[in-house]
Amino acid sequence: MFVLANLIEALAQVVSIALSFYLWVIVIRALISWVNPDPYNPIVQFLYKVTEPVLYPIRRMMGTYSIGIDLSPLIVILIIIFLQNFLVPSLRELARQLH
Repeated sequence: MFVLANLIEALAQVVSIALSFYLWVIVIRALISWVNPDPYNPIVQFLYKVTEPVLYPIRRMMGTYSIGIDLSPLIVILIIIFLQNFLVPSLRELARQLH
């Protein structure tokens, strides 16, 4: 059973790192949107390609185009923080119980 416990612990660590990375990508995307970036810049294209699949559905649900303020990055950041404080500790606790 210890192998499964170690696997779940490693999964929790990978999920934690991935969520932290994506949180920073969202923050950088939001900051770059304030300065009217060059759309042909490869970094800007990467940020848009990585974040738009998550931000666009939230924008559609919230109807932020009618408000004029895009709050979708804030919503995604809150979701990431929730997952970091709920999912990762739950996986770690499950791994601890399997030891």
